[in-house]
This record gives sequence, C-alpha cells and structure tokens, in this order.
Amino acid sequence: MKTVLIAEDTDSNYLLLSIVLRKRYNLTRAYNGQEAIELYQSSKPDLILMDIKMPIMDGLEATREIRKMDTETPIIALTANAFDSDKQKAKEAGCNGYMAKPIVAAELLVLMQEYLGE
Repeated sequence: MKTVLIAEDTDSNYLLLSIVLRKRYNLTRAYNGQEAIELYQSSKPDLILMDIKMPIMDGLEATREIRKMDTETPIIALTANAFDSDKQKAKEAGCNGYMAKPIVAAELLVLMQEYLGE
C-alpha cells in the first residue's frame, strides 16, 4: 500500500481526505509546512497532498524545500483559492498538480492515480 503525506492544518479538511483515502493508502499527517518537510524526510511518501495556507510555514515554501531534496515525488497543491495566479504560484513552487477546495473525492482519486501510476 502506498503512503500519502497530507499536509493540512484544518481538522475537518483532513477528516474528509482521510475518509476518502484511508482504505487505499497509508496516511501520514502534517499540521504545517515545517512538519511536512520533517515527515517527508522520515517517511518518504509516494505522494504529498499539500495545503497552501498553513501556520509556521505555508505549503508553497514547504514544497520549495522538499524540491531541493527530491524532484520526483508528486506534490498536489490543495487550496481554497481557485485563481489562475494561485495555480501558477503552486506550479512555480514545484507542485505537480493543483486542486481547489472543496475537494471532489472522485476527481482527487483520479488525479492521484495518474501521478502514482495506478
């Protein structure tokens, strides 16, 4: 079973993601960008779901830091901001994919499966 790191500071958002994903993947949760970097280093996940707006360090900065160590692991940005400029910022930071909240479970699964080669 593949491992997915979910960087999400809001409990309700994480709960929704975990309900959708827990039967298919091993899940690890980070509450902020700094913790996401630490958990990435210790767990080497197969894919990262990265919330953009988080305390301590935001998801874009965390993505930039992870990209200094790893250019291969897929990172999908999750954000409440659905503007093209936000999508562009995520791409520039090193995110492979982008999905606006509220998340549509079926669309998220298809996107994840594409990046995981499933």
